[in-house]
Amino acid sequence: MEVKLQVLVMLAMALSLFSAASATSGLAVYYRPQYYPAACPGFNLRNSGVMVAGVSDALWNGGKACGRMLRVRCTGAANDFPKPCNAGVITVKVVDYCQKPCNGVINLSQDAFARIANLDAGKVWVDYS
Repeated sequence: MEVKLQVLVMLAMALSLFSAASATSGLAVYYRPQYYPAACPGFNLRNSGVMVAGVSDALWNGGKACGRMLRVRCTGAANDFPKPCNAGVITVKVVDYCQKPCNGVINLSQDAFARIANLDAGKVWVDYS
């Protein structure tokens, strides 16, 4: 039994290293609640919930990002705001395109941003996959 537990622990550690290695870094910002996504046909806040995001050209891929699920984790301050990150990872659905000039790679809903960072920070560095 003890050997099986050790194997499971080692496997979990290896998987967490793999997922961290495959993450991409970028800047995340948020938008206010009176937002209605328009770039992804069929996706809106009524049928997609509040854990949604718009993405910049870096992820948009000609609209193929629509409906894609992203795991996002705050990694640090993008300005002078002290300790902006909350612990944990969120999953958001891509429902919109963030047109130029886009303030970040990922434009999170206010609810999504608040789960990983202090809203007063306004923008943070994240890892996403």
